[in-house]
Amino acid sequence: MKYWVSLFFVLFLMACCRSFAQQDVATAKKMQLLGEYGPYRANNDLLHYTLTVRVNPEDQSIAGDNQVRFRMLEDGQRIQLDLAQELAIDKVLYRGKPAKVTREEESFFVDVPRVMRKGSVQTLDVFYSGHPRKAGRFGGMSYEKDSAGKPWVFTACEGNGARVWWPNKDQWKDEPQQGVDLRVSAPNGLMDVSNGRLLGHRDLHDGYTQWNWRVTYPINNYDVTLNVGNYVHWNDKPLGKLTIDFYAKPEDLEKAKAQFVQARPMLEIFNKKIGEYAFVRDGYKLVQVPYAGMEHQSAVAYGNGFENSYHGGDWTGVGISPRFDFIIIHESGHEWFGNAITAADPGDMWIHEGWCTYAEDIYVEGRWGKDDAIKYVNGYKKKVKNQRPVLGPRGQDREPRDEDQYFKGALFLNTLRSVVDDDAKWYAGIHAYYEHFKYKTILTEDVVSFWNKYTGRDLTPIFNEYLRHAALPKLDLKFDDAAGTVQYRWDAEEAGFNMPVKAGDPQHWTLLHPTAAWQTMRAKRDSFKVAEDLYYIDVVKQ
Repeated sequence: MKYWVSLFFVLFLMACCRSFAQQDVATAKKMQLLGEYGPYRANNDLLHYTLTVRVNPEDQSIAGDNQVRFRMLEDGQRIQLDLAQELAIDKVLYRGKPAKVTREEESFFVDVPRVMRKGSVQTLDVFYSGHPRKAGRFGGMSYEKDSAGKPWVFTACEGNGARVWWPNKDQWKDEPQQGVDLRVSAPNGLMDVSNGRLLGHRDLHDGYTQWNWRVTYPINNYDVTLNVGNYVHWNDKPLGKLTIDFYAKPEDLEKAKAQFVQARPMLEIFNKKIGEYAFVRDGYKLVQVPYAGMEHQSAVAYGNGFENSYHGGDWTGVGISPRFDFIIIHESGHEWFGNAITAADPGDMWIHEGWCTYAEDIYVEGRWGKDDAIKYVNGYKKKVKNQRPVLGPRGQDREPRDEDQYFKGALFLNTLRSVVDDDAKWYAGIHAYYEHFKYKTILTEDVVSFWNKYTGRDLTPIFNEYLRHAALPKLDLKFDDAAGTVQYRWDAEEAGFNMPVKAGDPQHWTLLHPTAAWQTMRAKRDSFKVAEDLYYIDVVKQ
């Protein structure tokens, strides 16, 4: 009996191992298909999407089609698109006739019967339907009800990919250069709020109303959104040519009106200190949602409970967060960093999150001055783990595994400001950086190249130390009390790291230029300080 039990157990373990191995292979294949910019992605350039969908809250389904317009970059008969496995591809039409479709994991390949020539503009019409999965921190695509019991359907799919609810070329590298048209049909009595400008709505005479929105700028796929619910609309007076619109639930209208007044001064500060809002034709909207928030382009999602800081409390713990609504400021900051300037790969997501977290600091400085801004950003130090590099691996369908891209990213930018050591030049540089990369997808190497050229200095070792290594640079100090001197050097992982740092008397800082070699200066232990609020470093005293 023991023999058979043992044999059964061994066979069971073998079956489990085989199953896990098969799952690992399938997962790796899916990550490869989604993460790599393979030949059937690289052979075309996105131009435009026309997404037509019908949302059915009763059975929590979606159905529609996406007309994908693209320009061929080389001759070919196949392109790669993506759609979650829970959703069916009903058919794909090319020039009005069915095309061959091959599905692999969450990608699919479309083969057409004739060669699409280099330079030609082509269109595929992808019809699909099904029940989207609810997944991830904010749901992916969720069917819920508001406090009055009315349907509330929304999308938030940055981590899961836009493929969870519509077929598209689901990568960051290629955005539809001519924008997106969204035609969202919702049950009568409900409104859809999506990206861009509302062109109008019409009764379909079947219990549904179609809401038509137009985006006229490049847009990241995960930024495309729908919000179907019982909304009330109002607006603020335009900021120049920029319209400012708000959408909230009727039961929350008064709280929303009181809280959303923070949007206008935020827009004014960012316009002044970073550069003009990039999506003026499409307007700016703030839309109430039942999750924390998301940077959906020109339709920023808000769910912070109409209170300051982040879900109340003190987000950075230094007494400044309670002065403003974190979600309004942070998610709107992504209109500049993340939406206007977009990372080409999720591994470089600090280009979104580090810069946007630093935009909070720009806002604080615009409202309350530099001293409070320095205090605010330093409050983020306790949130940093320093366990792995800020930059993640490229070509993989995954985001960095911790939040150092946010907090360490912002603290690095505060450090970079101190390296520039000229506030006027720093803000002029931010403006130049924004204007240079606006509407583009970029990598960290592009960021480094820009700042090297702008400052006329080789800042590459500094960028590398903070972004490509986990540990902070250490400023080693050795005091000789008898001689009245201190020796100093950098202990850093990046070869050639030689970041200048202010130290000595806080009333009259001395700018040191440490390297990996020991240097000596006259100093007294008790009065020698390092400007640790200006640089994110470890100071080790002996």
